[in-house]
Amino acid sequence: MRKEFVVIGLGRFGGSICRELVRLGADVMAIDSSSDRVEEFSKIATHAVIADSTDEEALKSLGIQNFEHVIVAIGDDIQASILTTLIIKELGVPQVTVKAQNDYHAKVLQKIGADLIVHPERDMGIRIANNIMSSNVLDYLELSDEHSIMEIKSNHRIAGYSIKDLDIRANYGINIIGIKRGEQIIISPSADEKILLGDILLVIGAVVDINRFVNRAMT
Repeated sequence: MRKEFVVIGLGRFGGSICRELVRLGADVMAIDSSSDRVEEFSKIATHAVIADSTDEEALKSLGIQNFEHVIVAIGDDIQASILTTLIIKELGVPQVTVKAQNDYHAKVLQKIGADLIVHPERDMGIRIANNIMSSNVLDYLELSDEHSIMEIKSNHRIAGYSIKDLDIRANYGINIIGIKRGEQIIISPSADEKILLGDILLVIGAVVDINRFVNRAMT
């Protein structure tokens, strides 16, 4: 069965989600108050509808309550975002993902029952900052304020050593949970696994400890 989603708000963030969900084979109902945006996405989404998402009756008439997952990607109108989220949760939608503009917005969304709150601008800023701080850091996934998973490209400083040789857990308090080696992915590598030049290490731990490893062991 094809997965079905609703995306409300077809700006850069919502539009990007809509396009990618369709590319991945999902059915998507795209909703926006702008006729121009709806016309654009009528060629992309399964259904594209002009509607005021703060109007409960309008959402009911579209059958929002029958969907498993709704993404609220409304841009700068925080009030509309909050009201839309509240209505959708009251209609009984099991999973609601909402874009937050700031921490205050996120706190309100959490209190009214949003299931997943995302901060795309903040998260992208963190990711770019980590990438430009070190050429070895390829990607960054924040798990909490203090912990993350990073993709780190091995260099000549650690290539040829095994995980046990580097003793990363004892020296830095972090763990290598996977290695991407070309098309091969090694999950939970053993302590005897040797790191090759160009391997991409999936490292989990406190951000300060991962950065300490990158700065001390790899430079």
